Amino acid sequence: MTGSARGLGVELVRRLAEEGARVLATDINEEGLAQTVAAAKAADAPDAFFITADLSQEAGAVRLLDAAIARWGKIDILVNNAGGGVIRPFLQHTPETLKATIDRNLWTTIWCCRAALPHMVKAGFGRIINIGAESVRNGLESHAGYNAAKGGVHAMTTGLAREFALNGVTVNCVAPAGILTPEIREMLDPASTVYAKHVVGNINEKAKEIPMHRFAEMHEVASLVAYLALPEAAYITGQVLSVNGGSSML
Repeated sequence: MTGSARGLGVELVRRLAEEGARVLATDINEEGLAQTVAAAKAADAPDAFFITADLSQEAGAVRLLDAAIARWGKIDILVNNAGGGVIRPFLQHTPETLKATIDRNLWTTIWCCRAALPHMVKAGFGRIINIGAESVRNGLESHAGYNAAKGGVHAMTTGLAREFALNGVTVNCVAPAGILTPEIREMLDPASTVYAKHVVGNINEKAKEIPMHRFAEMHEVASLVAYLALPEAAYITGQVLSVNGGSSML
């Protein structure tokens, strides 16, 4: 599980642990990872540990997979949740903020998939679940740079799903709209420092643009990820599945 030190990653680890998964959590935030693993153990994970790694670099992803193989001899499930980035109007980005956004969202996913797939192909089984973004579909304002990264994740999902369909490996993408992570809850207050970090307008007004007039609770996203990881989800692959309160409908 990547991006496991805060927000949605913490809930994803907890939910998969609750379902009986052995969990390797990774992030660059060691303190947050320790808390996440403690929560996984409290949820009765058969095994849980963490390593810190910069997954935007190939070496970090290789180190992550090596740790899983050394401990368990295999990897069944890869959840690519690492992400984040700077949300602002495109012309307010700098080369540095654009690169950071691509690195955190797209390169982390590329490197982890590339490291995990040989093991999954050899075993004849694998579940790759990428976390995408509803904003790729609806063109949310101030998200062009972020969408460039997450759009790449969506596109890679379909390409890998077709390429490895005969290897027992499914590849899917869960694309949430707004999620009520602790950071987003802070952003509901226009006076907060987190609100000032991003340029997205009044977050309360953004929620009203969704037909349900609210963002997703973290468990509502985690439940879909948990289902896609199950053996019975074997016939679902190459899908970008929205958890969006109706903000786009097909």
